Amino acid sequence: MSDINIKITDREGVTHKVLAPTDMAMNLMEIIRSYELAEEGTIGICGGMAMCASCQCYVKSNHELPEKSIDEDMMLAEAFNVKDNSRLGCQIQMTPELEGLEVELAPEV
Repeated sequence: MSDINIKITDREGVTHKVLAPTDMAMNLMEIIRSYELAEEGTIGICGGMAMCASCQCYVKSNHELPEKSIDEDMMLAEAFNVKDNSRLGCQIQMTPELEGLEVELAPEV
């Protein structure tokens, strides 16, 4: 099976259970956009290049994610509302290991 189940809590506090394909090279930001879980123009502004932090989210589950890249780390250092569990959704590739991932979108700035 190439889809995984993930839970995304939107900026209004509503949790959505969605299916995310793992065979299409999609990242979390693209999943959020495809399900329209954030207002148009408020997420993925830079197109997924780790240059804007509009797709910042808080990872709520205990999944082991790949280490932050230098670009992601630098962008989060300049972003607002950053927490210890903050990640950029554009940098989280959908893989079978992320079955059950739970994230919450950071507030829009």
